[in-house]
Amino acid sequence: MNFGDLLLGFEVALQPENLFYVFIGVVVGMVVGILPGLGPAPTIALMLPLTYVLPPAGAVLMLAGIYYGAYYGGTITSVLLRLPGEAASVVTVYDGHQMALKGRAGPALGISAIGSFIGGTVSVVGLLFLSPVIAGFALTLGPPEYGMLAVGGLLMVSTLGQARMLKNIIVACLGLLIAAVGIDAITGVARFTAGSTELLRGIDFVAVAMGLYGLGDVLYDLEQKARNARIEGKLGRVLPTRQDMKDSAGAIGRGSVIGFLLGLLPGGGGVVASLASYATEKKVSKHPEEFGRGAIAGVAGPETANNAGSTSSFLPLLSLGIPSNVVLALIFGALLIQGITPGPQLVTTHPEIFWGVLASMLVGNLMLLVLSMPLVKVFVNLIRVPIGILSTVIVVVTMVGVYSISNSTFDMWIMLAFGVVGYAMRKTGYDPGPLALAVILGPLLETSFRQSLLMSGGSLGIFVQRPVSLIIVIALGVLVVFQVIARLRSATRRKFIEETRHARAAEQVDEPAPTG
Repeated sequence: MNFGDLLLGFEVALQPENLFYVFIGVVVGMVVGILPGLGPAPTIALMLPLTYVLPPAGAVLMLAGIYYGAYYGGTITSVLLRLPGEAASVVTVYDGHQMALKGRAGPALGISAIGSFIGGTVSVVGLLFLSPVIAGFALTLGPPEYGMLAVGGLLMVSTLGQARMLKNIIVACLGLLIAAVGIDAITGVARFTAGSTELLRGIDFVAVAMGLYGLGDVLYDLEQKARNARIEGKLGRVLPTRQDMKDSAGAIGRGSVIGFLLGLLPGGGGVVASLASYATEKKVSKHPEEFGRGAIAGVAGPETANNAGSTSSFLPLLSLGIPSNVVLALIFGALLIQGITPGPQLVTTHPEIFWGVLASMLVGNLMLLVLSMPLVKVFVNLIRVPIGILSTVIVVVTMVGVYSISNSTFDMWIMLAFGVVGYAMRKTGYDPGPLALAVILGPLLETSFRQSLLMSGGSLGIFVQRPVSLIIVIALGVLVVFQVIARLRSATRRKFIEETRHARAAEQVDEPAPTG
């Protein structure tokens, strides 16, 4: 790492106007993480029109602040209401809410803020050293490698997503079909447009994302009466005790490493990192029976990991031009709006953006730590906003946001349609994440695949003839095999437990009744 580049990054991040943008991003992120039906994806989509009038660095720094700020906001509802504001906060519910019921909601939120700061800081330091290496390596990649990386991103999301693997694969294929709508970039032929001139330009990703995540969440939340729940238990002191810090130290350290490494993988990020961290802490704990009953390590580890993972997931975006989740896909779109293409050339063509984003994460995480402690009680009151009022505001804002991007009423209808799709997917147990990512990765996958075939004269052998592409193919194959074995073992274990339960029930029925 060249320390001159790092100084350039801090020079950009510490400019007064950029500090203001980071501050706005962190505060907005915390708020949207708390409010039901509104998360970082629709919020960043709503902010995209604003990026037209902001300087490139300020726009990206603000959107990044919204991203990692929302992770801590989701923790507040997880602890107090047993309702994860973000997918990455699902694991926090297990022990965080139990701590709240015991009057220790404050320490749960406090250790989450401290862990998030440490995890984010460790992750940024790792990125500062790894980013130039990865960016330099990425310059040697060609269409076959990028095609396999796109496949890897979709496969990781499908195998590690929240729903079953088969459902995720089906949803990802639907997303690839949606991405193919419009004019073929190579042949110029219209595809799947049904004669509509509006569809010639394709289906706008922002409209799809805001429908799936904004409107879809609102419709689903209106049906879930639990959203009207009130805070249970006492908040207590927010600052953790010395014993709390001692009990959490190992979990925070392990969560930082786990989150950083998993965030580098396509399809990784905060959700997978938090799940892996919780499983690790339960295995290494001397008292695993305490997990699910208010173990502070069960809060500290996942919260540290999800912030570290969300931070390190910027590396595939900035260095390879591959977003690992829907929020980074939107930030990808914001960069394109500014005329900046993420990828291997970013570190040389726009070093102020590349290094400024990394340096701003250190500043933003410090802001997050400083703000979260005194403002917890203020943010808690936002949870009491009636869902009917909140949902009305969200729908109006999302509709205006979609229209303002391209002044198209057709995009508003697209958003409404995908809002219904998002609601139906949640009702039927499908994860909308693979669909959204397939829409953004679809063009990259198709273009790279077809360019590879043109290079090889139509032979698929090009994907295994080049060393890096071959390594990616082997890694994907190992991943699939590993997931299949893991699922077979899980199914066998469930069958054994079920048979044991039935056998014990039968023994109890056959036992003679005691005589008086």
